[in-house]
Amino acid sequence: MSKPNKTQENEADVTAFLEAIEYPQRREDCKKIALLMAKISGDPAKMWGTSIVGFGRYHYKYDSGREGDSMRIGFSPRARNIALYIITGFGNYQKLLVRLGKHKTGKSCLYIKKLADVDAGVLTELITRDLKTMDERYPKI
Repeated sequence: MSKPNKTQENEADVTAFLEAIEYPQRREDCKKIALLMAKISGDPAKMWGTSIVGFGRYHYKYDSGREGDSMRIGFSPRARNIALYIITGFGNYQKLLVRLGKHKTGKSCLYIKKLADVDAGVLTELITRDLKTMDERYPKI
C-alpha cells in the first residue's frame, strides 16, 4: 500500500485564503481564476493543502502500484507567479500555448505573473480541453 499524498483536500475556507493574498492584483486575478475554473469544471473550489485551490477529484493508479486522489484542476498563488495545474501536461496544447501570451510551463504547471499577460479566451480553451482529457482518462469521483 502506498502512503497518501502530502497534499490532501480539506475544509479550509477558500474565500478566506483568497482574501489573504497580499498583493491586490494577484488577489483579484486568483478570484477570477477561481470563478473561471468553477464555471468550466462545474465543481466547487476546495483547498488542497495550505496553498492550492482545486476543483473536482479523480483517482489515479500508476503502473508502479502507487495510487491516490487528486484535484482535476487547480491553481496556487506563489511568491513570483500564479501556478495553474494543468494535470494532463502540455503535450497536446502546443498550438494553444503559442497563442496564450506571456507564460512559462513545467511538467503540469502553467506559470503566469498576471491575467493581463495572457489571452483569456485561450486560457479558457486550455482549461476546458484539459478537463475534457481528464474526463476521458479518469472518471470523476
